[in-house]
Amino acid sequence: MTTAPVDLQQKLHSTEIEQKILKRSIYCTLFIASAGIVFGIICGSMSIVFDGMFSALDAGMCSLSLLVSRLLGQPYSRRFQYGFWHVEPLVLAFNGSLLTLLCVYAFINAIKGIADGGRELELGWAMVYAVTVSIFCFALYFKQRQLNKKVQSELIALDTKSWLMSACISSALLVAFILTWLMEGTRYEYLNVYTDPFALAVLTLVLIPIPIQTVRAAFREVLQMTPDSLDCKIEAIMAQLTLEYGFLDYSNYATRMGRGLFIEIQIVIPESMEHSGIYKFDQIRDKIAEAIGEDGPHRWLTISFTQDPKWL
Repeated sequence: MTTAPVDLQQKLHSTEIEQKILKRSIYCTLFIASAGIVFGIICGSMSIVFDGMFSALDAGMCSLSLLVSRLLGQPYSRRFQYGFWHVEPLVLAFNGSLLTLLCVYAFINAIKGIADGGRELELGWAMVYAVTVSIFCFALYFKQRQLNKKVQSELIALDTKSWLMSACISSALLVAFILTWLMEGTRYEYLNVYTDPFALAVLTLVLIPIPIQTVRAAFREVLQMTPDSLDCKIEAIMAQLTLEYGFLDYSNYATRMGRGLFIEIQIVIPESMEHSGIYKFDQIRDKIAEAIGEDGPHRWLTISFTQDPKWL
């Protein structure tokens, strides 16, 4: 039995909501990126410029995510008969790789800034920027996380993570700027010139594991590596059914690709089940499908029965 994405209406509705959320995110991200770059130049803050560049790169990646969402919402073609699931992890890998490179580049600049003796800040404008952007990014993060509970989109989940990262960056900058303001007029005032590059170095070290983790997970899907949890789940299901029905042997293959779940199971039946009929085998299929779960337009499940082990 093969169950493909048959609920087209449900799928289209889901992708429409996904695209609407991503479009709004792109506009908001472009606004934050422009503000970050402009304020960073005005304040002389490389950490704020980094925040703006991070947002600009994120806007580009969100645009790619929107393109992927539109592809996933299209009907299947003869050329792409299994759909466009494979595009999603490719975009995630590309996105994560660029964010990782940006963090590395920013860290190198931060170290260079410290070595060069730091830099002066226009503290007032810097604090205004940090407060405003922190509130804005946290608001978008909580809003998108709430919306994605219904959509369950990996693309929106990644974009939501980006908003959280942006909010954390701005909040950390705000803390650094407040500390700089508190040190003014004290014996530690000479350290103020190092606040900006030091904050940038710390931010990049804290943030870089997030895109690296995204890249690792995406490449596992690109290489079609079967998740251990999924493999163990199917093995447990088949072992129990083998005891129940006396199957002679079975084989199973499974992988995740983006939001798509692909599972293929072949079962060698005993002679006693030779004349069981289609209805009996359909009941077994239903049991397996129910045990696996995740029923919906993103699951592809194929279950076949044979008496010849060569078909395993």
